[in-house]
Amino acid sequence: MTVYYVALGIGILAGIAGQMLLKAGADAPDFVSQLLRPSTLCGLALYGSAAFLYIIALRKIPVSVAFPSVSLSYAIVAVLGHFLFGESFGIKQIGGIVLIMGGVVLINQH
Repeated sequence: MTVYYVALGIGILAGIAGQMLLKAGADAPDFVSQLLRPSTLCGLALYGSAAFLYIIALRKIPVSVAFPSVSLSYAIVAVLGHFLFGESFGIKQIGGIVLIMGGVVLINQH
């Protein structure tokens, strides 16, 4: 069972890295050049990898546990967006992240 949780965890990390790379590629002058940027292509590849790892995780982890666990990526991306891209981060974001993390902890109690 541990291997499936590892696949889920690595999938979540791959999705986070993919999101950061997509954001890094978003400063292109137009949409076509944005799509062709190496950071965008790598970000999309990581999203694809995350999907395959998620499929592996779903073999043994109930979707009612696995899918909400992916929401951890929302919290991590918000924090990384603040530190890497200077995006706003205030009390509302902190409160939302605390709620997400609490929900994931509750859902993963067996």
